[in-house]
Amino acid sequence: MSDQQPPSVRDEIETVRVRRSPKYGVFLALGAALGLLVAMILTFAFDGTAMESPNSGMQYSTTQVFGFVTLICVPVGIALAGALALILDRVVGRRTRDVRVDHESVNRPG
Repeated sequence: MSDQQPPSVRDEIETVRVRRSPKYGVFLALGAALGLLVAMILTFAFDGTAMESPNSGMQYSTTQVFGFVTLICVPVGIALAGALALILDRVVGRRTRDVRVDHESVNRPG
């Protein structure tokens, strides 16, 4: 015969507040991808690589121009997408709902 005590169970119904929020990582990744796409479009839409640069006196290849434009467009895309995510968080964050949840805890002695 064992003299173990039965587990004690506590069951509570609570009301919690739930709100939706955007996934910031997804927004930032999409902003970077959009910036990369814009950089590619700008690189191949304007064909200025055949001419010599008036500032440096050098002639840059298409790949170099793409790299330079990417260094500008990707951070701008990330910043714009992050700002959009923050705005959506503020707008959607105002809409909260109360939900009833069942909270159960079991404590086993011993």
